[in-house]
Amino acid sequence: MGETVREPEGTVAGEEGPEAASPEPGMGILRVFGRQMKRFRLRAGLERSEVGARTGYSVSTITSYELGRRIPPPRFIDVADELLDAGGVLREMKEEVARAQYPAFFRDVARLEVEAVELHAYDTHVVKGLLQTEAYARAVFTMRRPLLDEETIEQRVTARLLRQEIFSRWPAPLMSFVIEEAVLRRPIGGAEVLRGQLEQILLIGQKRNVEIQVMPTLREDHAGLAGSFTLIETGSGQRITYAEVQKSSNLYTERTSVRELEAQYGIIRAQALTPRESMAFVEGLLGES
Repeated sequence: MGETVREPEGTVAGEEGPEAASPEPGMGILRVFGRQMKRFRLRAGLERSEVGARTGYSVSTITSYELGRRIPPPRFIDVADELLDAGGVLREMKEEVARAQYPAFFRDVARLEVEAVELHAYDTHVVKGLLQTEAYARAVFTMRRPLLDEETIEQRVTARLLRQEIFSRWPAPLMSFVIEEAVLRRPIGGAEVLRGQLEQILLIGQKRNVEIQVMPTLREDHAGLAGSFTLIETGSGQRITYAEVQKSSNLYTERTSVRELEAQYGIIRAQALTPRESMAFVEGLLGES
């Protein structure tokens, strides 16, 4: 990989809920899946209504899958492959279909998360996607401008929650998160949504492989003024930094660039509250709500 992979203009970045300006990226695999599914359905002599009845989905949903307009969940693909006697053809596309849930520029990052043995993130505007509750994530996506349609919002929320399987993996990756105090006070989605989000942060912060720290607003020394970023190390020893700003997203792989941000992250962590102090701080915020 080169030093930096930049997404072209026209892509709205932001780990908190990016959306490509065009729906085309990633849709190719959905069309291929849909055509194959229709071919196997016709070969089996089944109507869409029959497939829907046997899989628990509506006719309109089955139609959308065949036309490549909606992303079928993994469980549906497994059932459809068996029902239509597809011989594993549909199952073989399951991973690529799942990747289509993400905006094009974020797919490599989602893959790297799956391979991560270490993941460290500093965030300045919203709670990291890996830490978000369903309600918080839905609120974030709903606030996107230009507006996302309801179907896209649901796809993005589902994809975000699936990424959180990283917390149940074994061996467990080592993870740390530094969150700006202002993020924890911003009532995105309303007071109840924020309260649920703070409770989730406390819950995840109790995991042995996770450390969460808060950067107080009143800190005079702050090494993170250039914005948020994520550090990832894979099992093969590859170290990557992912950063976003407005309409661009960057993957840095060149060692000098990654090392600079690793050093910056170390300073940020040193300037933030300790993990124990941070959990007490979050508990205090809950007491205020």
